Amino acid sequence: MVDNTVILTMMNEAWAAPGSVLDLFLESFQTGERTVRLLEHLVIVALDEKAYEICKSKHTHCYALKTEGADFSQEKLFLTEDYVKMTWIRIDFLRVVLEMGYDFIFTDADIMWFRDPMPFFYKDGDFQIACDRFNGNPDDRTNNINGGFKYIKSNEKTIKFYKYWYEKRVEHPGAHDQDVLNYIKGDQILHDIGLNLKYLPTVHFGWICEPSSDFNQVSTMHANCCIGLIDKLNDLKVILKDWRQYNTLPPSVKGRHEHKWRVPQLCR
Repeated sequence: MVDNTVILTMMNEAWAAPGSVLDLFLESFQTGERTVRLLEHLVIVALDEKAYEICKSKHTHCYALKTEGADFSQEKLFLTEDYVKMTWIRIDFLRVVLEMGYDFIFTDADIMWFRDPMPFFYKDGDFQIACDRFNGNPDDRTNNINGGFKYIKSNEKTIKFYKYWYEKRVEHPGAHDQDVLNYIKGDQILHDIGLNLKYLPTVHFGWICEPSSDFNQVSTMHANCCIGLIDKLNDLKVILKDWRQYNTLPPSVKGRHEHKWRVPQLCR
């Protein structure tokens, strides 16, 4: 973007295959309010060769992230060994992006984009992250974070923190990046380096088990309380259908705030 911000997502063959998550992810940008233009700034990071080939057939900006001795092409269930490996590859990769001087919005591909999130970010936040549970205070570190969506500015503070985050994985074997971040978000290093950590409200950045309460303010919706690709696809399709129905309503009806999400269905 003009301010050197890039949107990044990652996926493997299972998520990129026809009829899978990638199709729904890209469709959400097409159905959102002024979100089509954001596709110009989206880079899809492919974790295997097949995902890269599929990406190139559907999108302009694709990047092949090669990992020696690893096969990430198939579905990786939450908290399995390969899933945990993928999360740490992601953290190390994003650190490199920051070192290159790019601010980034990282989004899991099972997040539907309905509005440009930039107006909902905090001006003074270095590291801004979505929540599984938001208590109303964007500065309260007891908020339960969700690493699937975050906005990170490239500066010395965030680069140092990403290095620290990655190093801390050794002290928590078997833990994925989100759990380790929950463990370290209160560490002294945040004060020492002056990192301003902000938690994003679910009214703008919702998820299936805590949906945004207001269609007029929602930016993204995440299928993150979902284990299994079939269940995830089902509820993502429901989210897209609910959004399309909302868009057919006249402004006077939209203003009543009566339209509701029909999820969770299979996701719990």
